Amino acid sequence: MRSGNPALKESTFLDLGTGSVVSRDGGTMTLNGTVNKTGILLLLTVLTAAFAWSQSVVTGPDGQPMVAPGIAIYALGGAIGGLVLALVTAFKKEWSPVTAPLYALVEGFFLGAISAMFELRFPGIVMQAVLLTFGTLGALLAAYRSGLIKATENFKLGVAAATGGIFLIYLVSFALSFFGIKVPYIHESGLIGIGFSLFVVVIAALNLVLDFDFIESGVEAGAPKYMEWYGAFGLMVTLVWLYVEFLRLLAKLQSRD
Repeated sequence: MRSGNPALKESTFLDLGTGSVVSRDGGTMTLNGTVNKTGILLLLTVLTAAFAWSQSVVTGPDGQPMVAPGIAIYALGGAIGGLVLALVTAFKKEWSPVTAPLYALVEGFFLGAISAMFELRFPGIVMQAVLLTFGTLGALLAAYRSGLIKATENFKLGVAAATGGIFLIYLVSFALSFFGIKVPYIHESGLIGIGFSLFVVVIAALNLVLDFDFIESGVEAGAPKYMEWYGAFGLMVTLVWLYVEFLRLLAKLQSRD
């Protein structure tokens, strides 16, 4: 099986030594268990995001709200900490009952900080992004469960390739920024920039379908119980990405008004 989500790769549910599903005495992975753990991760993310948000905006000398000094610590610290924990979880899946909740807590600081900054510039944008993110999640889950969308091998290959291409573009853009070079158009609010963001949002959303399929495959294969945490973590990675991309898209659209 193939997934565009780097946290859910082909060997996730397999014992690399034997090619068979790993079994543990602690029980097997269930769909309800994965859903419950996804809910726990979402709650943890919201808690730290709310705290970071409360620390991100202060009242300026003119009485108007402004970004708090040092807020970059929450955003940068959350982003780096989330990346480190994501990598640890991806390589040590059996640690996911501990690392997945830690990832959610740390990522919440990042999301809370950037959400507050976007909201300060574009009032109402955060609620729009949240509704679009969970609306997309619900719509694609319904489409997947009804069989309207099927994760065929060609579908998986296409989404995985597009996801890899997007992250390569982001990586190059990030590296060039250290030299004062900005990739033209894609980060701007012109038609090309908006079109690029729309494309990224679609690919991020389609990754949810691959996540659903991957989790369902793990349940059917009788993966070990801790994989419920890992499956929830993989879904959270995609949801965080989708939410951030919705923020970027909405910001570009509002910048044109």
